[in-house]
Amino acid sequence: MKSKGDLKEEKISILLLKYSIPAILAMMVTSMYNTVDRAFIGSIKDVGALAISGLGVTMPLFTILGAFCVGIAIGGSTNISIKLGEGNKEDAEKILGSTVALEVSVAIVIMLVGMFFLEDILYVFGASSETINYAKDYMSVIFFGSWFNLPGFALNSAIRAEGNPKLAANMMIISCVLNLVLDPIFIFVFNMGIKGAAIGTIMCQLLVCIWSVYYFTLGKSNLKLKAKNIKIKKKFFKAIILIALTPFFMELASGFIHLVTNRVLKTYGGDLAIGAMTTITSIYLIFLMPVFGISQGMQTIIAYNYGAQEHNRAKSALLMSMIAGLIILGIGFILIQTIPHNLVAIFTNNSELSNIAINGIKIYTVMLPSIGISILGAVYFQSIGSAKVSVVLSLLRQVIILIPVITILPRLYGLNGVWASQPISDLLAMAIVCIFLINEFKKEKYKKKVLS
Repeated sequence: MKSKGDLKEEKISILLLKYSIPAILAMMVTSMYNTVDRAFIGSIKDVGALAISGLGVTMPLFTILGAFCVGIAIGGSTNISIKLGEGNKEDAEKILGSTVALEVSVAIVIMLVGMFFLEDILYVFGASSETINYAKDYMSVIFFGSWFNLPGFALNSAIRAEGNPKLAANMMIISCVLNLVLDPIFIFVFNMGIKGAAIGTIMCQLLVCIWSVYYFTLGKSNLKLKAKNIKIKKKFFKAIILIALTPFFMELASGFIHLVTNRVLKTYGGDLAIGAMTTITSIYLIFLMPVFGISQGMQTIIAYNYGAQEHNRAKSALLMSMIAGLIILGIGFILIQTIPHNLVAIFTNNSELSNIAINGIKIYTVMLPSIGISILGAVYFQSIGSAKVSVVLSLLRQVIILIPVITILPRLYGLNGVWASQPISDLLAMAIVCIFLINEFKKEKYKKKVLS
């Protein structure tokens, strides 16, 4: 593992490659897993279309779970990077312990909620009598695995924050490849259906957890996970939550919009429209995952340099990341618009479901290239500790703008109005994020002049 001093001295372009490529690879493998996983589910004999619709019903709940998992993990890892930038290793280790304690506490609550209220929640989220059993089979297993999934994810994020992004990525890649092997075994060989896909998922999450705990206890880590630090201390709890709010609300917003969208889809297109949205978002995420990988690499660089008062380097990391995101999403836009039939065919061979998904994805992704600016801009404010601004910007395209649009537009244009709501929200969100970034850069320039 190289010195954290590299984050302050090495070229930003080199750092972005070093920190982002492993994260991008991990994200791409995760996306590939999701793609193959849903393709397996969609191909289950006689029930594939309903099974993938059932999986679509679980998406709001899945993203709410992810909100806690990702939010706390990023809150912890960002604070760890800032403390290491300040040269305060002792507090970085305490934050690591507090992050794990917080994730475990949340996981226990989630397991209890899932144990007693899962079926009722799924009906609220759009399940029907035909899809409820598929949704319940999947989420009951996922909820059971939360007690090791949440702390495992937080520790993996901390590995990247302490300066070992390659190992963090390798863990995710190996677990996802293993998942690809286990899924068809549990689904088809053991004839466990959609529940088998969930079992394969949590087994791989357990691997990441065990591996990460080993690294921070007996491995060659810079920071150590000490038993005395695994407790929720008020000082560090506040610091973690402050930064965690942005990714938490981003994920929570995603879950909420899934809930709203599922209900609108059910009204204007029925269960198959929900299945079509599951297919669309699966394809959509294939191209967004690299941008999320870039944001993870960028976040470490920005947080460290901001903590070290190297604001120009932090700004350069953002601008370079945005250019890379624009290129990746631009390629995705071209592929989706030119070969939508081929992409949708990966997930279903049901002609009715395919036709709905093909029409939907061509509308849904019209503003795809702009999304990187919105995502990375919000992460920039998160990384420099501007939690309130970051939360607002993160909620723009998924809640503040999208909810009113998706409530009104389908009344005028039916199902096409549902698909068109997202690109309208994306365009407006991008414009607002750009205004905030320009103002922030002007303030930083002014502060620099005053200090000099």
